[in-house]
Amino acid sequence: MQVRVNLFARFKDLAGKDHLVLSVPDGATVGSVRKSLMKSFASAAGLLERSALAIDNEIADDGAAICAGAEIALLPPVSGG
Repeated sequence: MQVRVNLFARFKDLAGKDHLVLSVPDGATVGSVRKSLMKSFASAAGLLERSALAIDNEIADDGAAICAGAEIALLPPVSGG
């Protein structure tokens, strides 16, 4: 199945676009999407570990199942002053 992953901040800069479309197996979880993204953004693996992922606008943990057509947002940690 395919899922859309919306990118923000550093991830958007690394990808050069605001979203990716990933092919994941049926029954995929947020954790498996995170691992797939780590392959695409190996240089940002540490940041990916600390980033939140949301499914259809709700923050999800790594065990959350993803349904076909889901929209995922990759949300880097917030910092600043």
